[in-house]
Amino acid sequence: MIAIRPRSVRRVALACLLVLGVIAGVSGCGLSAELDRERNPERRPTPTPTPNVEVPTRAADPSPSGIPTHSPSVPVQEGQGCPPSGLRFYADEGDAAMGLRAMGLDVTNCGDRPYKLNGYPAVTVLDASGAPFPGVRTVEGTDKVSMAPEDPGPRPLTLEPGESAHAALYWRMHNQDGVYLRVAPEKGDDTVTVRPPYPLDIGPENILGTTAWQPSE
Repeated sequence: MIAIRPRSVRRVALACLLVLGVIAGVSGCGLSAELDRERNPERRPTPTPTPNVEVPTRAADPSPSGIPTHSPSVPVQEGQGCPPSGLRFYADEGDAAMGLRAMGLDVTNCGDRPYKLNGYPAVTVLDASGAPFPGVRTVEGTDKVSMAPEDPGPRPLTLEPGESAHAALYWRMHNQDGVYLRVAPEKGDDTVTVRPPYPLDIGPENILGTTAWQPSE
């Protein structure tokens, strides 16, 4: 009778298990590959389904409620063409932060001759009927408007035909709206009335600060 040492038995058993594991693994891989070939004989990669993601669309900015309607009897600057003065004014939509309001005012030389500027725009806030807004005081510079940026100060400018200059208007938030602006390049010049895209919530007993004309960038 041949004696079998326990260590040899363990080695043989381990070898058998390894062989069986390899055979099972090969068989499993082969079956999986075969099923894959049946489903996709041309061996094209199966695309990974992409989940449907709903991208929200940005809604248009709602129109502010409670905006005073303008009066058709108020003569405003024509939408097209060049005024007789050779200057066209434009007020932008404005900006707001922490009670401080700002609005850009641009003037463009749409005529055929150079135009000289040196100073501040003359601006009067008008109500919906076209009358001066009660109690609003316009000042040159921004020192009287809390938190407003520093005024760069006046400088002589010459606007060639097609060139523009820019000024900024600053005020503190109030609970009433000015609808129009009566503007002139400087005090004593001919005025024109423009209607900004949004009214100025400036209210009575308020100050409108203006910066000096600067070249448009």
